[in-house]
Amino acid sequence: MKKSGIIFITVFAIFLELLPYGAVLIFAPSPVDTIKETYSYFSLVPVGYANSAPFVTAILTCILLALQIAEIITNNRFIRKIIWLVSLGAVITSLAPVLFGFDYYTLTGGFITVVLIIECFFIKMLSKKI
Repeated sequence: MKKSGIIFITVFAIFLELLPYGAVLIFAPSPVDTIKETYSYFSLVPVGYANSAPFVTAILTCILLALQIAEIITNNRFIRKIIWLVSLGAVITSLAPVLFGFDYYTLTGGFITVVLIIECFFIKMLSKKI
């Protein structure tokens, strides 16, 4: 896979993060009822309710896109190593809502995690090839 293909994967991950179905908040207005609301990974509402991992994942993905563009322009080997570390951090933070329970993890969040894992794999393979 070429570097431009990896940028396409990153843009697709950002698109998924923009959808309002990724970050989950569960409210309990009474002991019997619960209300489940979903938000975009870029929304600050979940951060206010201590579910900050989706927002951190979104920020890391944007940093990843900027680093990939910088690496294409400069062809710097050091930036390639940083790209892999940032992508690994994005994968780890995308899995963090599971620590609250599987109710806090949506299908969209699962797709985001899979896309970030695929991206991390391709980044590692590309850095070994170059």
